[in-house]
Amino acid sequence: MELSKETIKKLRGLIVFTVIIVIAGVNYRRIFALAGESLHMALPFLLGGAIAFILNVPMRNIEKLLPIKEKSRLKRPLALAAAIAAVAAVLLTVMIVVIPELWKTLYSLRESVPAFFTGFEAGMEKLFSDNPEILAWINTIEIDWQEMMQNLIEFLKNGAGSVLSTTFSAAATIASGITSFGIGLVFAVYILLQKETLAGQAVKIIRAFLPEYWEKQVIRVAALTEKTFSSFLTGQCLEAVILGTMFFVTLVILRLPYAVLIGVLIAFTALIPIFGAFIGCAVGVFLMLMASPVDAFLFLIVFFVLQQIEGNLIYPHVVGGSVGLPSIWVLVAVTIGGSAMGILGMLIFIPLCSVFYALFRDAVYSRLKNRS
Repeated sequence: MELSKETIKKLRGLIVFTVIIVIAGVNYRRIFALAGESLHMALPFLLGGAIAFILNVPMRNIEKLLPIKEKSRLKRPLALAAAIAAVAAVLLTVMIVVIPELWKTLYSLRESVPAFFTGFEAGMEKLFSDNPEILAWINTIEIDWQEMMQNLIEFLKNGAGSVLSTTFSAAATIASGITSFGIGLVFAVYILLQKETLAGQAVKIIRAFLPEYWEKQVIRVAALTEKTFSSFLTGQCLEAVILGTMFFVTLVILRLPYAVLIGVLIAFTALIPIFGAFIGCAVGVFLMLMASPVDAFLFLIVFFVLQQIEGNLIYPHVVGGSVGLPSIWVLVAVTIGGSAMGILGMLIFIPLCSVFYALFRDAVYSRLKNRS
């Protein structure tokens, strides 16, 4: 039986694909190691791409507002410099607001913490005096202090080298992180200054290697992804500002302490979708508990009330609406992303699920249209 050229071509492709799969299966450990090393080498450039994507959101809006001609060579560099300056100004303002307030808080804790533990000790003494059976039970507990000290000394002997090694490792990691950030920032500047040229080159590569149908699909998905992630970033920042302002105003009205510090802290932690504000809640409860348990309890009530307003009204409409994702799927995306990749997964999965949701919705409507 004579095979056609098309059949021979398909068989050849199938054989090559099978050989590649077999080789990859046998050497999967080396492939994973090589992929890890490649990812580590590419990390500064991936970081630069992320920085460029974030800076592009304010830069794009600033560029539209600048009263300079579109073809002017100064417009893009000025817009980029203004975007970097705006982000740096926000961070600097937060530091100027938070650091003095944090210092004042630590200074007040120096007096309130001993008072808290004094009151706690008095409460324990009263509890034991009213319940002598608890004290009798505690006295029955035997602790071998000599063995505990020996274990502690042994741990310190064995752990000293480990601690020193960990310290050097942490210092090297910090230095590497600073270097990666510097390279990434420079790379981000180059991307933003030449983003149209780079986009055009990417489109040419796609057109050169993909059929016309897949070319259109890839470009459409890329445009949808960029729009969705930009909208999510804008919505998430807006939601964080709204929530931090709500807490600040409410705490000032109720005359609760640490209004500025807690408002800024919750605004920052609220950048983590849905669950981030609970970190600020834990810190706020601890600070107020040192000053007054009543204030801490009142703050806890305020937090859960505002959190319900934020979770049910603000977040789904500000963030969920900005990415075109229904409220229930926002919660699903945050839960899955947090389980898979932690905080980073929470930030990525909402816009990512929004892209998949839009593509799946279009596919469903297209199939229904063809059947009717």
